Amino acid sequence: MEFFCGTSHSELGKEICRRLGVDPSPLKCRFGGVEDDCESTCKETHVEIGTSVRGRRVFLLQTGSKDVNNSIMELLIMAYACKTACAEKIIAVIPYLPYSKQSKMRKRGSIPAKLFATLLSRAGVTHVVTMDLHTKEIQGFFDFPVDNLRSSSFLCKYIQEIPDYHNSVIVARRPESTKRATSFAERLKLNIAVIHIDQSKEADIDREDGRCSPPIYMFNEDGSSNTNTPNSSRERRVNTASRRTRTVSESSASATAGAAAAPAPMGEDLRGIKLVGDVSGRIAVIVDDSIDEVASLIRIANVLHHRGASRIYVVATHGIFIGNAAELLEESCIDEIAVTNTVPQEEFAKTCAKVKTIDISPLLSEAVRRIQNGESMSYLFRDISTYD
Repeated sequence: MEFFCGTSHSELGKEICRRLGVDPSPLKCRFGGVEDDCESTCKETHVEIGTSVRGRRVFLLQTGSKDVNNSIMELLIMAYACKTACAEKIIAVIPYLPYSKQSKMRKRGSIPAKLFATLLSRAGVTHVVTMDLHTKEIQGFFDFPVDNLRSSSFLCKYIQEIPDYHNSVIVARRPESTKRATSFAERLKLNIAVIHIDQSKEADIDREDGRCSPPIYMFNEDGSSNTNTPNSSRERRVNTASRRTRTVSESSASATAGAAAAPAPMGEDLRGIKLVGDVSGRIAVIVDDSIDEVASLIRIANVLHHRGASRIYVVATHGIFIGNAAELLEESCIDEIAVTNTVPQEEFAKTCAKVKTIDISPLLSEAVRRIQNGESMSYLFRDISTYD
């Protein structure tokens, strides 16, 4: 086998190689002109493989780092270089799959997750090893096998190390993650709570994007309404019902805003966030698959603190902290955040003392070893529930 480490997370690659007892295969990558040794204005990615891979099984480690587009291009060029060098199989180890959150069609957009899967296939990748996809259905975008590993055993072990963790409550950050939170709660024998955030504003935006506009036959040439069309009465009934529904929604929203007019802790506006469950006097553990922007997470933590939570912890697989996340987290009521090292956390941990990194290299190295030896991967999914 040959194991190549991309520039996105070289430390994780070296740790995996150390556990496998192999040395990282020689790889030279630079961003600039092909003939230049330093960065130039061209900014093209140049990859040079330093060993023969003909007839060999190749593993490429690359993750979705902060410079995600350059990381993707580097991975594609690495895979294509191995393909043109007649490698037998090309296995891409991508702990955090880029664009995995963009897996659904919204408005007049696209599905970049499917595009990325197609690019990997055309570049020569024959197998992907990743971890905790945002939605498991993303595996259907690929034309080759995908091993979606789970980090829940590492995260559960961290929760068990929290002092007095038996007095904890697992909190689902959104209703969509209730199944995942329930899996954690059942395994740890803890109670569960669910956060619900009002999404009426996003629904209004969806209604105003033009898709709900009436058909052209509803109007005359002068722009007046055409009442002689066969479906005009039906259309009027639909429009009347829509206006009635919108009026009821607006009245409900105004009633909810009036009920939540009490001042929130730290001057935060917590209206629209509801908590289903009891966290009073308990340790709240928020569970999620990834963390990017932290403003909404801090608002949720403020709600839990307002409801009487004694301590607040956050556990997630991927820590994609963006913007001034370190400053916001340091000033928040969150006690500690635990994320795995699927994405490099060294620099961020230096600026935010509340972040703790969980090493998942043992799981990835064992997956690589089993693929190399043709062994079953089912052992890595032991004690993993269907909804995990």
